Amino acid sequence: MTKKRKQGLITFLFILPWLITFLIFELYPILFSFFTSFTEYSGLNPNMKFIGLDNYIRAFKDETFLIALKNTFFFVIGTIPFTIGIALVLAILLNNKKLKGREFFKAGFFLPSVISLVVISMMWIYMYSSSGLFNTILRSLGFKVESISWLASTETALPAIMFMDVWAAFGYYVILIYAGLQSIPDSLYEAAKIDGATPTQMAFKITLPMLKPTLFFVIAINTIRSFQIFSEIYTMTGGGPRNSTQTIVHYLYEVSFRKFDMGYGSAIAYILFVLVMIVTLIQKKALRSDY
Repeated sequence: MTKKRKQGLITFLFILPWLITFLIFELYPILFSFFTSFTEYSGLNPNMKFIGLDNYIRAFKDETFLIALKNTFFFVIGTIPFTIGIALVLAILLNNKKLKGREFFKAGFFLPSVISLVVISMMWIYMYSSSGLFNTILRSLGFKVESISWLASTETALPAIMFMDVWAAFGYYVILIYAGLQSIPDSLYEAAKIDGATPTQMAFKITLPMLKPTLFFVIAINTIRSFQIFSEIYTMTGGGPRNSTQTIVHYLYEVSFRKFDMGYGSAIAYILFVLVMIVTLIQKKALRSDY
């Protein structure tokens, strides 16, 4: 055996554990669920009936799925601009070298990211209750608030969860954007100052262009996370009241693991996959990112 082939064999043996794990736990489930989406399959018995595109056609005739689709888009559009906007402003403030206590603020912003979403959701259920923090604050400010839970109304339940989600998520993105700001060389700003550039010009000519790869990454993962919203819905409302907080992934869970309609659930999963891919490609094109 030549030295080159021996090195190749050693390399293959090193990556073999990862390759086996990938094939069994990632590639096989992906391919199996894709095939399942074209079948009538409960998951409780091995019998599968091939039905072609019926599950996909059924999804777009399913009133609950269409409500979940609308709610998910509303959630994505209503949270991402606020999450990214707040994170960007706070990251820029943190990047100011004159700011004291930056480590304290970074730890504080990141704290919700290390707490379980279930725990956060339970805490906010109490705050949104009829005798909770929000109603108490509004009453103390003189507002006439009815004694109802914010999560019990079809009008306020989804916006209330969106507000909580923005609070829980922005700290993680603050740290990512802050890391991106730290990677911009100071020499660029020093050269711009020598040339007489104003702070606004430096922000638009140096900071934002250099930060574009980080922003694309942050927006992309935030978009994917928002499309996959589940834990908050499952813990706080279960999709109610009257499907007003029903989202695609929560509906997928109900269809697959409560009604045991695995074929239809797999079709919903692939519809979500296509939606996320389209939105991500549009974002990539809009930001003109090569990443």
